[in-house]
Amino acid sequence: MNDIIIGIDLGTTNSEVAIVENGKVSVIADAGKKILPSVVGIADNGDILVGETARNQYLIYPERTVKSIKRLMGQDTHVVMAGQNYTPQEISAIILKRLKAVAENYVGQAIRKAVITVPAYFSDAQRQATREAGEIAGLDVVRMVNEPTAAALVYGTGKDEAKRMLVYDLGGGTFDVSVVNVQGGVVEVLSSHGDNHLGGDDFDQLIVEHIQSRIREKHGIEIDAHSKAMARITRAAEKAKLVLSDEPFVQIEEEYLLEHEGAPIHLTLELARSTYEDMIEDYINATMDATHIALKGAKLTASDIDEIILVGGSTRTPCIRERLFDEFGFEPHGEVDPDLCVAMGAAMQAAMIGGQEIGTVLVDVTPYTYGTSALGYLDGMPYPFQFVPIIHKNSVLPARKSEAFMTFQDGQREVKVRIFQGEDPDALNNVEIGEFMVEDLLDVPAGNIITLTLDLDLNGILHVSAREKASGKEKAITISNAISRFETEELSAAKQRIGGLFGESESEGEARAPESALAAEARKLIKKAESLFETVSTEDKEDLVDLIETITNCLESGDDAGLKESVERLNDIIYYLES
Repeated sequence: MNDIIIGIDLGTTNSEVAIVENGKVSVIADAGKKILPSVVGIADNGDILVGETARNQYLIYPERTVKSIKRLMGQDTHVVMAGQNYTPQEISAIILKRLKAVAENYVGQAIRKAVITVPAYFSDAQRQATREAGEIAGLDVVRMVNEPTAAALVYGTGKDEAKRMLVYDLGGGTFDVSVVNVQGGVVEVLSSHGDNHLGGDDFDQLIVEHIQSRIREKHGIEIDAHSKAMARITRAAEKAKLVLSDEPFVQIEEEYLLEHEGAPIHLTLELARSTYEDMIEDYINATMDATHIALKGAKLTASDIDEIILVGGSTRTPCIRERLFDEFGFEPHGEVDPDLCVAMGAAMQAAMIGGQEIGTVLVDVTPYTYGTSALGYLDGMPYPFQFVPIIHKNSVLPARKSEAFMTFQDGQREVKVRIFQGEDPDALNNVEIGEFMVEDLLDVPAGNIITLTLDLDLNGILHVSAREKASGKEKAITISNAISRFETEELSAAKQRIGGLFGESESEGEARAPESALAAEARKLIKKAESLFETVSTEDKEDLVDLIETITNCLESGDDAGLKESVERLNDIIYYLES
């Protein structure tokens, strides 16, 4: 049996897992829900919480709950959850483990490989951190695909006529825009641009600040010192944003928010969509600026675009559609759920890697320029840190480029190679992502040639080598941004630590105990029940979801008696529904 490769959209706000079966893409539901909130928590009894239960706990115990961890990926930082420090990779790994388990329950076998999507504008450090999160979760990340590219795969499949698409991807924490050419089953990304810190979370924060301001005016208190009240306000802001996608006004109400000077403080506030859209106008302007940069990178104008694809839940904000209509003169596409299309594209890429016939070829590009610094000229003056681009922004992946440099001193025995990511002619204004020394060079006059090769793989991870032409001496590294990179021992320790939270005691690589016949039957029955969701009444669906949740809990806790009873009840319901 071939290894199953799943597709995962690891999002800031929500995450999903999908698979291709018999040529059809399915986003896998967990207890009837295809979207898993990207929230992690520790319950008061020490149990790990992921998804809806963790999001609900956030209102009561924000100190035991973590959300929006994707924004910290690639940073040398920790978050505190229930008094313990965790790296962003570990928190992301908890979400991935849950998605992995959901997929395993669905297919009835162990899963070890995944394609994970990342924002197109994710840096090398952020991509490495995502790969490490996968490793901690017990997944071999066989490919990382840019999120807008994954969405374009879904829309581009089966289209023979040439189409130029703009993929506008505004999620909870990041924004990406890509210009894509689709023709004859080939999805070719022409350019990408974006912002790793612009998304729905920022919109929420503006509503939170608006609420804080009203409370300050009315009651004269700074509410941000009260963590539980702030958690409730944050959740209220998130809900208000969702309502304003469909309604012109929303009433924000939170009773007994806190007590002040012996009296309870209640929150009652009406927010108009027009006020909200005024709040976020600068952010929307920033996305439109990025859109024009992407068009320029593809050497196109707005009139050259045939279709616009909306990706990410934040694109439901009405003014975004209006702005895009004003810019391009036609309505964006929204046939595929913007929350699900990235996971679907990841699953399609996974199926292609696994040898399934999908009929689409993916050609992606790098969103950054990579190069080094050298002695040169800047503004007409000699300057030791002139940026020398080697792999240019929007180069097709994989990309491998070499450039020759010369030593500038007689008898120079070593060269310091610094690698930068960015577009500024002054290397020091770009992001330094790695450096290394090439030592023991030949003792020769100035002009000794050093060839620097940059190799950017399909995952957007950079491999660098420097070679002395005369001697063949070579030094090579994989740029992994040392501040965020786990050492092997740390990675192993993180695996054990996160595995422990899930009650795993077996050592890495040890085979799992064979699953009982009852458990195997339960997993098959869950899959069968989920296939009935679209054809049964709402009441029957609720009964199915309740039983699926009970069975899942019994499987996780090892409650064989409860499992047997629940399986029998689910069998009876399915028999009744199919008769």
